[in-house]
Amino acid sequence: MPDKYNVLFLCTGNSARSIIAEAVLNREGIGKFRGFSAGSKPKGDVHPYTIDLLKRLNYNTDFARSKSWDEFATPDAPKMDFVFTVCDQAAAEECPYWPGQPMTAHWGLPDPAAATGTEAEIRLAFSETYRMLRNRISIFASLPMKSLDKLSLQEKLDEIGKTKEGSETA
Repeated sequence: MPDKYNVLFLCTGNSARSIIAEAVLNREGIGKFRGFSAGSKPKGDVHPYTIDLLKRLNYNTDFARSKSWDEFATPDAPKMDFVFTVCDQAAAEECPYWPGQPMTAHWGLPDPAAATGTEAEIRLAFSETYRMLRNRISIFASLPMKSLDKLSLQEKLDEIGKTKEGSETA
């Protein structure tokens, strides 16, 4: 097992959920994990509410850009140890081959970028997405990676994705 694990969060547009997950993992898992994000059909821009939310929570947003998962399927891309889908659409799509056969899990969440209503209701959707991802990623980052065999680790990863609203412990 490596000293630092590379984790890729996938979504369709790479404008909200996967970007938030990348930011959270890079903070929660500092020194142990390195987060990345990508989309199957990237929007080209990160949703402005994503950037605003992360800035209000004191995250550095310099990393944030909407990009294709193709960037991570090339021979010179960082080798991924884990790949998590955070939206149902990306989970159903045929993914590229990931060198090194990373462990995968589906952690689907509603898309805050598709939220409707007042500005306050839409911003609440982004905050709820952040809360759910932060809870799931905190559980993931605290797993004793080196003491779990692959089957046990896969069970834990799947369990995290099934936590009710991302708030229960796995």
